[in-house]
Amino acid sequence: MKEVSRHFEVKAGMVAKYFKGQPNRQIKAVESVNFSLEKNEVLGIAGESGCGKSTCCMMIAGLLQPSSGEIIYNDKGISQLNAEESHWYRSQVQMIFQDPYESLNPRFSVFDTVAEGPRALKLYPETEIADRTEEMLKSVGLSLEKYADRYPHELSGGERQRVGIASALVMEPSMVIADEPLSMLDVSIRAGILDLLKELATQRNFSCIYVSHDLSILGHIADRLMIMYLGQAMEIGPTWDVIENPKHPYTRALINAVPIPDPRVQRPIPNIKGDISRPIDPPPGCRFQKRCPHADQSCTENFITLQATSDNQHQAACHRLDSIQ
Repeated sequence: MKEVSRHFEVKAGMVAKYFKGQPNRQIKAVESVNFSLEKNEVLGIAGESGCGKSTCCMMIAGLLQPSSGEIIYNDKGISQLNAEESHWYRSQVQMIFQDPYESLNPRFSVFDTVAEGPRALKLYPETEIADRTEEMLKSVGLSLEKYADRYPHELSGGERQRVGIASALVMEPSMVIADEPLSMLDVSIRAGILDLLKELATQRNFSCIYVSHDLSILGHIADRLMIMYLGQAMEIGPTWDVIENPKHPYTRALINAVPIPDPRVQRPIPNIKGDISRPIDPPPGCRFQKRCPHADQSCTENFITLQATSDNQHQAACHRLDSIQ
């Protein structure tokens, strides 16, 4: 992603618009985000709800168009792809959705759900689609004999998510976007799905963008970690470097807010103040400025944009790094 932003217009109501002269407002869901993804790399994206994680994923998958900036794949912007190239891009970039209860078509059987992608894009002959579907279902732990003719309402949450994973991987993509694939599942089956994703990533050699609220999961699966807050990228670097040595005040507060499963250990309350900033018409500068205990005038005027690098550089978007070490 190169300087990618996505804004949504919020139209004023009729009374406000015509009698009070109130203009339309904007939700700045993503603002000037840069990052790169290397072959076979797993990039984790973390941050609280509403920070723009899913919006970034949907733009990369081609489900949303950026308001500005460019998403580049294999040295070419996806907005510049012709029809044939777009067809190919859709097969190469696949998404595993957050909610396995809503992302599956209730009228499709398990077999037809997994086979739908190759059929829609006409990637293979029908006999090959059947063979690939059977192989993919077996790879995610679902036997063809037992599950092929079942429908989503007949499956558990874990089984539905396995079908979603199979649907994404059956086309052998080079990039998989996993948008919080464990958040709707019971804790007891999360480890099995996470191990399955890691195993398939190794076997099938795809890059992955993995979105999660859970830093322990990202520490287990991601090579690099990016922290977002209200549409801005606050910090990026090697995963354990970011977790063990956070630089940005928001990253520190986010990590300190993670509970420790030991009642004898007490962490201090993170030193942040105020209420969560609103994404509608936010002020210039760092979005975390009103809650940051270290903010000064420079934070209200400018925001440091993190750069897309491939050398695992640890970066933080903060003017005050030298004074808060």
